[in-house]
Amino acid sequence: MNYRIALIPGDGIGPEVVTETVKVLDKIAEKYQHQFDYTKVLAGGCAIDETGACLPQETIDTCKESDAVLLGAVGGWKWDTLPGDQRPERALLGLRKELGLFANLRPAILFDELADACPLKPEIVEGGLDIVVVRELTGGIYFGEKGFKQTDLGLAAYDVEQYAEEEVRRIAVVAFDMAMKRNKKVTSVDKANVLESSRLWRRVVAEVAKDYPEVTLENLYIDNATMQLVKNPKQFDVIVTSNIFGDILSDEASMITGSIGMLPSASLAKGNFGMYEPVHGSAPDIAGQNKANPMATILSAAMMLRYTFGLSAEADDMETAVKSVLAKGYRTPDIFTEGMKAIGTREAGDLIAAEI
Repeated sequence: MNYRIALIPGDGIGPEVVTETVKVLDKIAEKYQHQFDYTKVLAGGCAIDETGACLPQETIDTCKESDAVLLGAVGGWKWDTLPGDQRPERALLGLRKELGLFANLRPAILFDELADACPLKPEIVEGGLDIVVVRELTGGIYFGEKGFKQTDLGLAAYDVEQYAEEEVRRIAVVAFDMAMKRNKKVTSVDKANVLESSRLWRRVVAEVAKDYPEVTLENLYIDNATMQLVKNPKQFDVIVTSNIFGDILSDEASMITGSIGMLPSASLAKGNFGMYEPVHGSAPDIAGQNKANPMATILSAAMMLRYTFGLSAEADDMETAVKSVLAKGYRTPDIFTEGMKAIGTREAGDLIAAEI
């Protein structure tokens, strides 16, 4: 099979982790007789430097013509002084909107080999941890009306939180479909005791739940959910929530594992098209130093194989290769502990590719 992949290396460590991921994908292609055709495009700070725009139209067009998008990272302090609507991170919002990426999937998995890195007490996470946060990605306060107005107290800024029924329904369906393949439990997180948008959210999610009688639905307020996630994370299976709450919860869930450099993510549109990227940022302080951990990006590519290309065996192979390298004691600087074997970005890519 031939697959067209748009590569957005981006800024900071992005090009390094994407390079190692392509190395592993090429081994998958060789082993399973596929062909991955890559097209590199610009987004983020590097795009600003070269074109003056964080998301050039050429990038959007190439992504739309591809079967999937693999993104490294965007942003960095070099562009921190730019106005908000011109910053590199705006490229992410633009890609989500232009590509219709409404569902963000963030697995938070505690690898057995990295259990010591978890900041929680061992008895809390004994037996492992496997949570998926399903975040609505193209609605809510990040995309609502925003602006400034004069008030008696001076200049005021506002951002509007708004959700339509279909926006809630389609993300709920993604969450329940995923729960059916896992432990059949969905936790919907909102603020229905205060927000009208959350009351609508809760009603629509309850309607969707009727189509999934095997799945248990639980509702939690966002404040309680953040506490429960550190008090008893094993109670969760699939968490579905809004854009802003999902932004917060997915980062909290990733830090519970103690290894943000290990965690992948997928942003999906209808028809299984997706953009895949690591949870971590561009880390400009270590860029170009062979210190970055490419495993989150490699695991994101495994999600691409599974969710967009339907290549489950190949995805399993990539994930097993990562676990095998960890089991042999190899560690990049971000996850290194005493007694382990220190490796860099390139060595990690080589070792994982060799396991394929």
